Amino acid sequence: MSLPVMIASLLALAVILATLRMLLRWRAADATVRPQAWRAAFLLGGQAASAALLYFTLFPPAAPAPAGALTVLTADAGKTPSVSTPGRVIALPEAGTVPTRWRGAERVPDLSTALRRYPATRTIHVVGAGLVERDREALQGRALRFHPAPLPAGLVELERPGAVAAGRGFAVRGRTNALPGGRAELLDPAGRRLDWAVLDDAGGFELHGSTRSAGLASYTLRLRDGRGRIAERVAIAVQILPARRLRMLVLAGAPNAELKFLRRWAMDAGMALETRIDLGAGLQIASRAPALAPSSLDKLDLLVVDERSWRSLGAGQRGTVLAAVDRGLGLLLRLSAAAGPGEHPTLRALGFATSGVPRREVRLGAGFARAGDAVDALPTIMRSPLQVSAGDAVVALADAAGTPLSVWRARGRGRIGIAAFDDSYQLALGGRTDAHGELWSRLASVLARAAQGEPAPTITVAPPGERSVACGLRSGALVATPDQRSVRLQVDPRTGPAAPDQVRGRLCAGFWADTPGWQRLNQQGQDTPFFIPAAGEAPALRAAATRDATRLLAGAPDASGGADTSLITGPRWPWFMGWLVLTGLLWWLERSRHGLRAMAAGEPGS
Repeated sequence: MSLPVMIASLLALAVILATLRMLLRWRAADATVRPQAWRAAFLLGGQAASAALLYFTLFPPAAPAPAGALTVLTADAGKTPSVSTPGRVIALPEAGTVPTRWRGAERVPDLSTALRRYPATRTIHVVGAGLVERDREALQGRALRFHPAPLPAGLVELERPGAVAAGRGFAVRGRTNALPGGRAELLDPAGRRLDWAVLDDAGGFELHGSTRSAGLASYTLRLRDGRGRIAERVAIAVQILPARRLRMLVLAGAPNAELKFLRRWAMDAGMALETRIDLGAGLQIASRAPALAPSSLDKLDLLVVDERSWRSLGAGQRGTVLAAVDRGLGLLLRLSAAAGPGEHPTLRALGFATSGVPRREVRLGAGFARAGDAVDALPTIMRSPLQVSAGDAVVALADAAGTPLSVWRARGRGRIGIAAFDDSYQLALGGRTDAHGELWSRLASVLARAAQGEPAPTITVAPPGERSVACGLRSGALVATPDQRSVRLQVDPRTGPAAPDQVRGRLCAGFWADTPGWQRLNQQGQDTPFFIPAAGEAPALRAAATRDATRLLAGAPDASGGADTSLITGPRWPWFMGWLVLTGLLWWLERSRHGLRAMAAGEPGS
């Protein structure tokens, strides 16, 4: 029970008890001293009125909001739980038909127009889905209170792959709302299902796909509800980049099957591969392997060494390799089944901590499983008898139980990785050459020397008719549309060299697309493709983004379902003065003889 209800109940009980007390006293009194009707009515009614005035003194009603408050109706305002809306009420174009409770709301084309009409506005109450990008910059430091509407059913979070190298796999992750018992499916550009997953309790999912040749591809995310009906389709645009031709050197202490399949994968992936394999007694098999000199190491992207070859290098050559790592070279140390306690000092010198573990078979995680297959359908690989870790290490590969199989740490401009597994070729022998290739592609892409070149521009896309934003531009940037038109970008004057010092940064520009599909940003001969989604696609995802952006501006947690704490408490003094005057009159009248019936003869006042 709330405090106001409790106080009201106590006051009502006090009035009832006082009324019963008066009635019983008057009934027991002699008829000559009983009050007249007007006196009895004033005393009885005055007690109830005094209690009401005391209640409003303690809990005064909300006063009308000051002129500085403005209520803004946005999309789905009618679905918002009942909230108090102080001040003047306006409706933005997204609000559509204004609900009955806000009948008479003033229509405005945007928030900036409303603030120009009412410049004294200091507090804005946003009701509904939230402010679209057009209106977010109009706040200019004003206080914002947000009363969000419930999110619609469908996709509300999505993590897209973006650009992926040819032959590599990718993941699509997301979360849905109000689709209990549903599932998510990933379709390739031809409409074939690549992967599917049942939505978890929070509506989340993770799907995996694969790429082939370089180019632009449009995959499809399909959501089904608990009855199997299609609830939503979302385009997943993927730019498939040509595989980077890495320059890799492999050093091995002896030939084995693991090395054979590693070399086969590197050649199939188009890498510039050199190998040097020790046979013992000073004999080697080498394919034009370069000497481990600083100049030759600086031409490599990745050096793969097993623990036997690393020990045989000697302190001087190991120092040369580590110096090359500081300059950007990637180093991967493979721990085979023969690795043991003798490797502890070597790994500690590289910044890793080690511990002994049982050598056993493990399986890779769900990210390597095919659609519809269980994780245990993957062939097993052998984990080495050493567990490697470091305080600043990052997990590059883990087994199905989440135990790290490969970790890496940064050193200078390069990275050092440890592969604590053996027999990964069992994946290829078991018919999963794709999983074997994905495993080594992950390690190579993480550890290899970073590609040099200018950073690509960042593009935030929006549906046709809304503003997309590209940053990191050079002069003369154009957008090539699907209908072969060239559109010059509208540069934002608040960015680039002409911007004020406090906001100076990369040059940004706006672009309003006419049609969905792949567009190309062209600047000085460099093309950057980007995908414009169709209008009306993924409405729940856009609603969630609008809601999050508005909530961030409000700087407060979700206020839906609770009391509107923004209401202004009304003044107490008028209620207190009324209670004081009425209570004084009751006190005086109760002690006077006005309104009593005629007294017995001989008494004063008879």
